[in-house]
Amino acid sequence: MTVQTQLSSQPSSFVSEIPAAASADALAHFGASLAFETDCWDVHATLADRSRPPDFVLLDVRGPALYAVGHVPGAVNLPHGKIVASKLDAYAPDTLFVTYCAGPHCNGATRGAIRLARLGRPVKVMIGGITGWLDEGFELERGIEPG
Repeated sequence: MTVQTQLSSQPSSFVSEIPAAASADALAHFGASLAFETDCWDVHATLADRSRPPDFVLLDVRGPALYAVGHVPGAVNLPHGKIVASKLDAYAPDTLFVTYCAGPHCNGATRGAIRLARLGRPVKVMIGGITGWLDEGFELERGIEPG
């Protein structure tokens, strides 16, 4: 008996009761998701690469007090509610912004991304936020007041 035969003869589970998407649809969906998000590891690897400057601006969209307690090294503090065109004047119109907040339980990164998108700015969300960053074993920068 093959594995496929064994699997197909079992009753469906919560996972399999709704069939998986066709491979072409899955490819389109998962490929598109990377246009909207990046992860902590990719951000860390880019920031750690000293051979060239990062090709994005990392925005910590939490409040200044939380930023001061600990943030991703190199992040700029700009709370999501304060993202307005005048705060972005120093950046070229095609600058890619990557937003993050506290973690998966927080929607601040998404709120910040929406504000940036409404201003016509390229944006991605760093999924996982501070929680994901720490889960990966990466260090936070602490005790620095926002600029």
